[in-house]
Amino acid sequence: MHPFDYILFILYMAGLLGIGYYHFRRNRCADDYYVGGRRIPPTVLGLSIVATDVGGGFSIGLGGVGFLMGLSGSWLLFTGLAGAWLSAVFIIPRIKKLDVKHQMLTYPDFLRYRYDGRVALLAALISGGGYLLFTGGQILAGAKLASETALRNVAPFGMDSFTFALCAMGAIIVIYTVMGGIKAVIYTDFVQWLILLLGLIFLAIPLAVREIGGMAALREALPPNFFSLTHIKPVTFINWFVTIVPIWLVGMTLYQRMFSCKGVKEARKAWYIAGLFEYPVMAFMGVFLGMCARALYPELDIADRERGLPMLINDILPVGITGIVAAAYFSAIMSTADSCLMASSGNLVNDLIQRYMMPRASHKRIVRLSQAVTLVLGIIAVILAGRFQTVLDAILYAYAFLVSGLFVPTLGAYFWRGASSVGALLAMITGGGLTLVLIGLQTHLDNGLPLPYELDPVVFGMGLSAVVFVLGSMIFKSPKTTNHCGDQDV
Repeated sequence: MHPFDYILFILYMAGLLGIGYYHFRRNRCADDYYVGGRRIPPTVLGLSIVATDVGGGFSIGLGGVGFLMGLSGSWLLFTGLAGAWLSAVFIIPRIKKLDVKHQMLTYPDFLRYRYDGRVALLAALISGGGYLLFTGGQILAGAKLASETALRNVAPFGMDSFTFALCAMGAIIVIYTVMGGIKAVIYTDFVQWLILLLGLIFLAIPLAVREIGGMAALREALPPNFFSLTHIKPVTFINWFVTIVPIWLVGMTLYQRMFSCKGVKEARKAWYIAGLFEYPVMAFMGVFLGMCARALYPELDIADRERGLPMLINDILPVGITGIVAAAYFSAIMSTADSCLMASSGNLVNDLIQRYMMPRASHKRIVRLSQAVTLVLGIIAVILAGRFQTVLDAILYAYAFLVSGLFVPTLGAYFWRGASSVGALLAMITGGGLTLVLIGLQTHLDNGLPLPYELDPVVFGMGLSAVVFVLGSMIFKSPKTTNHCGDQDV
C-alpha cells in the first residue's frame, strides 16, 4: 500500500474506534451493554446483522469459494436469506412476546424460561464455545487480509508476515472488543458495511474487470462452468443449508439483536433487510471478486484460494482507495469478531458467573467483569485462529458445533408442547458430541473418515439429537408444559 493509503487506513480505524468509545462511555447497565437499551433502529440493525453474519470472515471465505467454483458458490449465502426470512416469520413474533414481558438478555434466557437452569447452563457453554471458534475464524480472516495488504512483507521479531499479521490483528480486535458494547458494535457495523458495499460495487468490481481486460477476457480466463449457477453438487448445498440455516435459531448474536429492537415490526424489518443484503447482494459480489482473483492470479494454488481477494484489493485499487477498502474489510472483520466475542463473554458472564457466583454484583462491576472475560477469551481465540487452514473451515466448524446440539431442542422449545428438560439435555450432549467426534476423526485420521453420501458430520449429529430429544421428552416428561409461544400452561 502507498503511504497515503496507510494514513487513510489509520484515520478510518481511529474514527471507528471513536464511535466505539463514544457508545462505551454511554453504557450505564447490562441492558445498554448487551442489548443497546432495546431501541436500535431496524435499518441500522439490519445492516449490522449482515456485517456480523457475513462479515470480513465470510467475505474472504466467499472469495475463496468463488475462486474455487465460480458463481455457483453464491448458494452459500442463499442459506442466509432463507434463515433470516424463516426467523422473521416464525421465530421473532414468539421471542419478542417473551422479551417484552421478561426483558431477556441472552439466548439461554429463553431456554431457562422454557426448560430450566440446567438446559440454559449447558446451552451457554455450547454457545460460548462455538462463538469462540467463530471469533478465531474472523481473526484468521483479518490476518490473511493484513498479510497481503497493510502488513505485506512486514515481518519483525523474526516472524513471517502471516504470523505477525495474526498477532497484530488479534491484538487490535481484542482491544477494540474489550472497549465496546453492543451499541458500539452495531453502529460501527452500520458505518463500515455501507463503506464496504460502496467500495466493492463502485470500485473493486469495475476496476478488477478493467484490469482483466473486460468480461470477455474474464470468460476466456475461467472454465465455462464458473459462470453457471448449477455447477455444484446437491450434497454440497445440503451441507451448507443444514449447517448454516439453523444458526438463525440458536445464534447468540442474533438473539442480542432481537432483544435490541423495540418490537416485532422493527425486528422483522431488520431481518428482511439482512436477508436481501446477504443474497443476492453480498453473495454475488463475493464470489465474483473471487473469480476475478482467479483470473488475475492463476498461479495461486487451490489451497491458497483465500489469498486471492486480499491480493486483488492490494494490487488493483488506486492510491487513496486501497486504504479505504482495506480498512472497510478490516472493520468488517473486527465487527464480526467483537460481536462473537461479546456473545461468548455474555454467555459466560450473564449465564454462569453472574447467575451462580455473583448474583448481587452491581451493574458497573458486571460491565468491568465482562471486559476482563472478553480479554481472556480473545487471547484464546487468537490461539485457535492459528490452528485452522482456511477461514471457511473455522466458520463452518463453529456453526456445526453450535447447531448440532442446540437446534433441535430450541426448535422443540418453540413448537412442541411435550418438549422436556431432560430430553433437551440429552439431545444437546449426544448431538453435539457425535458431531465433534466425527469432525475429529475426519481431521486426524490419515485417510479421513468417509461419511455416507459425503454428508457433513452435522447432519448425523442433528439426526441423533432429534431422535434422542423425542424419546427423552416422551420418557422423561417435564412437570409443566408450555404452548408453542412459550407461555406457561400449568
